[in-house]
Amino acid sequence: MGKKRLMVPAEEVDLSAVKYEPEPIQAPHLMGSVFKLFVKIVEAPVIGSLIVSHLKKQNKIVEMLRNTVIPEPPMFKPEFPPQEPEPGVVFLNEDGKSEDRVESALKCLPHYDLASRWNGEPTPSFQYWKIRDYAYAYRSGLVTPSMVAERIIPVIEEFSNRKPPTPLLISFDAEEVRKQATASTQRFEEGKPLSILDGIFMAIKDDIDCLPHPSKGASTWMHEVRSVKKDAVCVSRLRSCGVIFLGKANMHELGMGTTGNNPHYGTVMSDKLKLRNYMSSHKKIDGGQWLCS
Repeated sequence: MGKKRLMVPAEEVDLSAVKYEPEPIQAPHLMGSVFKLFVKIVEAPVIGSLIVSHLKKQNKIVEMLRNTVIPEPPMFKPEFPPQEPEPGVVFLNEDGKSEDRVESALKCLPHYDLASRWNGEPTPSFQYWKIRDYAYAYRSGLVTPSMVAERIIPVIEEFSNRKPPTPLLISFDAEEVRKQATASTQRFEEGKPLSILDGIFMAIKDDIDCLPHPSKGASTWMHEVRSVKKDAVCVSRLRSCGVIFLGKANMHELGMGTTGNNPHYGTVMSDKLKLRNYMSSHKKIDGGQWLCS
């Protein structure tokens, strides 16, 4: 048996005396088809449990747990002392409608300064437009979601057709985008936008379910063993607010790293695809990845 380690309560810990001691971890570095094969082996009835046990023993996981003494009883339900309400903090109703919660959050933002964003010209100069800029433009009839969609779609297709391909989105359906944009445009024509997010274009990371796109986790096989049957909760709530989903954004394969380097789809172009100047006369601007929220 190893030396027992006592975990004292947090309030008794002397942070000045604590020293972080990283433990070496021994595990295979796998990706792609090799990782897929490894998962199948680990999920096998007999050999899988042997491999997991070996990895645990090799990294002393069981030994560490056995040699750790926690004198405090387990807390099955988090308990926090009463706190005074924070000034300037607004609590949104978790069970409320998504549209109402967005409206409540909007009231917390600073006043929208129209004069600083628009100079009255039909084709304003280049700038990075924000959600409230698009909301104003849609409601003023300066532009429609369908018009914006027709500016975005060619750029996405252009990057996908480059040699070698440098896709901005790893799953994209132009007709699906047009369908969503048409529905949003019709709502504005009828004077019934769902929320300030109606007509706002967004991309969803490839590990979040968003119909009709598959969820691959930026791998080449995940969609073969797991199909998407419905939107994730966050996607469903955004969709109920009128958000237009462009497709699935690239990521580090299965989120198992932080570099964004992906051997199948290329390096992630940006941490998020940003909304660009698709209300101005500039039809295409170098950079390419500034497309949506």
